[in-house]
Amino acid sequence: MTSCSLQSSPHLLIVDDDERIRELIKKFLARAGFLVTSARDAAHARRVLSGLEFDLIVLDIMMPGEDGVSLTADLRKTITTPILLLTARGETEDRIQGLEAGADDYLAKPFEPKELLLRINAILRRMPDTKAEDIAPKFLQLGGIRYDMERNEMWHGDELIRLTSTESQLMRIFSVQLNEPISRNKLVEDLGRDRGQAQERAVDVQITRLRRKIEPNPKQPQYLQTVRGAGYMLTPD
Repeated sequence: MTSCSLQSSPHLLIVDDDERIRELIKKFLARAGFLVTSARDAAHARRVLSGLEFDLIVLDIMMPGEDGVSLTADLRKTITTPILLLTARGETEDRIQGLEAGADDYLAKPFEPKELLLRINAILRRMPDTKAEDIAPKFLQLGGIRYDMERNEMWHGDELIRLTSTESQLMRIFSVQLNEPISRNKLVEDLGRDRGQAQERAVDVQITRLRRKIEPNPKQPQYLQTVRGAGYMLTPD
């Protein structure tokens, strides 16, 4: 597979069945300095992804054939590339389903191109920094799960657990404030998102997804706990 890591500019994939919107987004983001590839539907996107790697995927939910939520869920089985969903305004259920499927953020249509650019830049800024630091490796043990704080990697035995960029960022946030509750509002702020109840609910969805990866019983969390009235708290072994 060809990697985009050698490109000086982030490589984005735009997936939207509306040709006019697709081309407008592509031209706007290209002018903003990104390398942009587009796909007209899920099947086309799969073909493109089979040969290229991307820094971020902008994906419309409402498409003929396979929709954006289904594609997101399937992509999450094999890749951790950040996904920004485009949703119809007011379709709260679509947004929640998209986040549960593994999307990192969403933007409601119609939107201002500048807002799309801000969202994309915010997601790319919070991508895990994989550069090694001159410190001894640090690990957190969560039962059978081991989290490498330096590499921002999570392992179950010899098996690497795939984390989305948002899940990776959440682990970074919690790992520097162990055994102390962090409010939902603070998590929203640290993730670089706009404040508000909708984003706090989005954080709740991401916490639920993260628990499925680290908890023996996600419905009775032992390590990523809810502290009533205070937020969430990571308590490793």
